[in-house]
Amino acid sequence: MRFNKFGHDSSIKFDFVKKARYFFIFSIAITVLGIASLGIFGMHYGVDFRSGSSVDISVKKDMSGQKEAIEKYLADNDFGKPNLTVGSSRVTIRFDDVLDPAKEKELKAGFAENFDKDASAEVNTVDVEIAKELERNALIAMLVASIGIMLYVSIRFEWRFALAAIVSLVHDAFIVISVFSIFQLEVNLPFIVAVLTIIGYSINDTIVIFDRVRENLRFSKIKKPADLDDLVNASVGQTLVRSINTVLTVVVAAVCLLIFGSEAIKLFSLAILIGLVSGAYSSIFIASPLWLVLKKKQKPKTAVKTPAAS
Repeated sequence: MRFNKFGHDSSIKFDFVKKARYFFIFSIAITVLGIASLGIFGMHYGVDFRSGSSVDISVKKDMSGQKEAIEKYLADNDFGKPNLTVGSSRVTIRFDDVLDPAKEKELKAGFAENFDKDASAEVNTVDVEIAKELERNALIAMLVASIGIMLYVSIRFEWRFALAAIVSLVHDAFIVISVFSIFQLEVNLPFIVAVLTIIGYSINDTIVIFDRVRENLRFSKIKKPADLDDLVNASVGQTLVRSINTVLTVVVAAVCLLIFGSEAIKLFSLAILIGLVSGAYSSIFIASPLWLVLKKKQKPKTAVKTPAAS
């Protein structure tokens, strides 16, 4: 085991600081692509954030190969072309318009007659005002979470750490939003829960690295900018194995949910999976190098001159 001047294992040799510009460029490119996608395509909001009806049908038989037949049935019976998700034991139909009681009854009876007589359906309806309120509350929740995290990091560390942490969090959340916008995946309340979970996970990983940076900063003698570079490289290297192991354990759980979970939580699992990878990436390659950029812009403290003895 080799130890560096900070007194910790230095077996991991990678210049995170020198390569930081490439990671910054990559993240900026993804951000620009996401902004372009949001401007052109927007988000594919589910029934939670727009008026309409969502019909969740639990079936006893495997329906995974019946999607085209269900679409034909809906079109032939004047139900239009709603968003349809078909799984082995669950069928979800999302209508842009609110279904009246007569249509609800017709849909339930028709599905039981044509596909599964033992099927049970649950209809959830959201009107325009509720949809707007949910969207507003979701944005407020994310804003409050970000402000709370920034205040916490500012108190525990300093404002440079806080700013770098918030940029990292926004980066992670925006990566998930961009992917859902580009591929037009449905955005609903579980998606908001996933984003808030990602924010909490990402800041935890970032705080671990920042804590090591602060510890090394406390016991080191910084005489030139290159010393700060070495400090950040050493700090990230010392926590890298821990960060990778942590994200891998959670990724395994998220992948299992994505593969074996029901249709209702697949998009939630996908958002969590994307956010976990993005969170680990930003904590290692974005947050600490960004703090270093801010730290190097700090004005050096000037020594107080004492008057010469006469």
